[in-house]
Amino acid sequence: MNDFLMERIVGSARRAQAARERTPLARPQTAGPHGRLRAALAAPGDAAREAGSPAPLAVIAEIKRRSPSKGEIAPSLDAVLQARAYEAAGAEAISVLTEPDRFGGSLDDLRAVAAAVDLPVLRKDFIVDPCQVWEAADAGAAAVLLIAAALPAGSLGALLDECHDCGLDALVEVHDAVDLERAYSVGASMMGVNNRDLRTLDVDLSVTEELGALIGSCVLFVSESGIGAPRDARRVRAAGAQAILVGEALLGTPHEHLAAAMASLRGVDAPGGDA
Repeated sequence: MNDFLMERIVGSARRAQAARERTPLARPQTAGPHGRLRAALAAPGDAAREAGSPAPLAVIAEIKRRSPSKGEIAPSLDAVLQARAYEAAGAEAISVLTEPDRFGGSLDDLRAVAAAVDLPVLRKDFIVDPCQVWEAADAGAAAVLLIAAALPAGSLGALLDECHDCGLDALVEVHDAVDLERAYSVGASMMGVNNRDLRTLDVDLSVTEELGALIGSCVLFVSESGIGAPRDARRVRAAGAQAILVGEALLGTPHEHLAAAMASLRGVDAPGGDA
């Protein structure tokens, strides 16, 4: 395992331990509605098929202030204003980075966004402990990201089960065939193919093309990272992706142009502009 990924895993485990010591945490007594994220991402394709039209990509719009590969992206970002702009522009879901050190996020961002919009919200972090799932549920998230490469044998399935017990969806992130096999072995119903190699931080859309050929129709298939232009979206759509997770391209788009930008990425026209 490379230094970057190990560093994030260790940091995440320390944050989880600190949370346990700071506040008594437990599994929510009442689970929320399960399946919100999956239903939202499947809806555009379902509607298109009923109408006999080509299925557009669903869009998960991301909120983050910086990244290890790009540095500062939007250091003064107001998470709630950005989330509301995404919702108004037609996003199907919102991803909120809660990792503080490399991405500038927090649970406060997640809590505020989940309270401000009606869209399902995904907690994106290096989830390694059940208490982080409980935190996500308590903050109002509809789903969490589970990174297959960051979890040892047994932990991926246990955390997936924990998500279900808390009424949350799990988007299981994979980057290669080994990750994919592990995701299938624990019964993942949503998979996010990360085009970014967590060892080198390089991005290659061919990862979606290679793994897309191995993903069955029973799995909701999301392509993540490196999708900044309509041609990128067309490429992953042709590989079978049903949804895309987009951060930097949308964070750099003025709010008044977000609807057109999202429409160009999902593969439909929107009045009033181009991406």
